[in-house]
Amino acid sequence: MRTLWIDPGQGCAGDMLLAALLDAGASLDAVRKGLASLRVEPVTVDPVQVRRHGLRATYAQVQAPETETERHLSDVLAVIGAAELPPAVAAFAVAVFQRLGEAEARVHGVAVERIHFHEVGALDAIADIVGCGLALHDLDLLGDDVVRVVGPIALGSGTVRAAHGLIPVPVPAVLELVAAAKAPVAEHPARMELCTPTGAALLATLATTWGPPPAGTPVAVGVGAGTRDPQTHPNVVRIVLGDAAEVAAQDGGWLDARLHRVDATVDDLDPRVWPTLLDHLRAVGAADAWCTPALGHKGRPAHVLSVLVDAERLDALCRAVFEHTTTLGVRVSRVERRSLRRDQVRVRVGAAEVGLKRGFLDGRVVTAQPEYDDVVAAARANGLPVTRVLAALHGFAAAQGIDGLDQALRPE
Repeated sequence: MRTLWIDPGQGCAGDMLLAALLDAGASLDAVRKGLASLRVEPVTVDPVQVRRHGLRATYAQVQAPETETERHLSDVLAVIGAAELPPAVAAFAVAVFQRLGEAEARVHGVAVERIHFHEVGALDAIADIVGCGLALHDLDLLGDDVVRVVGPIALGSGTVRAAHGLIPVPVPAVLELVAAAKAPVAEHPARMELCTPTGAALLATLATTWGPPPAGTPVAVGVGAGTRDPQTHPNVVRIVLGDAAEVAAQDGGWLDARLHRVDATVDDLDPRVWPTLLDHLRAVGAADAWCTPALGHKGRPAHVLSVLVDAERLDALCRAVFEHTTTLGVRVSRVERRSLRRDQVRVRVGAAEVGLKRGFLDGRVVTAQPEYDDVVAAARANGLPVTRVLAALHGFAAAQGIDGLDQALRPE
């Protein structure tokens, strides 16, 4: 299981997070290629090695031309939708901008459709958000099985000049974003803007939970620099990529993990809520979540909600169950999970690519499953039924050969 820890204890902006991801090993070519597909004025990203408060860091020099175009939320989402981006990247960028739009709407007391983005919707912000999505995707950090933890956020103080003139720091949109996400904030002595609205929206969208680094083995560190180099502190955001605290069994060839299982029997919840609830629990940090039909008190139909979670996220998970269901209590037990080592490869399907998740036992592939959202997008791009793309991919997984995939997709 992949982990990501973000340390915004000195603040965070979109270009700082993008720089940290590039510093940790994200492909610059992948970021540039994705940004080039945006149907807007050309934007470029050039990483530069700098020093901030005596520390080495990467600065992402995002260059975008001045534009007279006023973009509302719908315009920004249309730009993202028209670009040639992996589905996970597009979904992430849309989620960040929707979060920004809702925060700005609350600040100004207007409908979100009336918000035009000023700095937030400028080309460099679009580049920051989409660029971060592309870098995260290249590092395989956008999946539901990734644990993404964000530390307390330093917001800053004082004033800053924006499109509406001089405004207080933290700026209103940042306060709205951290309050809505229930994000912890950190005290900081610097009188300057430390966290921008773009940075706050990225952190709130990424976080599956908040707190210290998750247990595991660090495998890469990235340090992203802000534009200024104040004397008070290192103007950087740090990230740590890792593998979760799972160790290989001595003789089974799988991974052993010690988890907690949380169960709750619910007989009075609107059944339409269950799919959304399960997605939310996974976003909070559940390793797995499911529900099982059951016969409840006095013959009432019920469901048993079951969730697997590690010790660090147990309390947050229990809180989410209490907040989002009607249960009055949960049962917690310790379990041991054995899981296969896994990776993901990209398989070209005509005009699109599909992620194929593979499971390994003793070094050999024993299972391979395509990402369904990618399958749907590939079917649409190639004008094929979803069932045909699925069948071709399963055949490819069995044969482990591109020739079999090409043959399966040839027109009849």
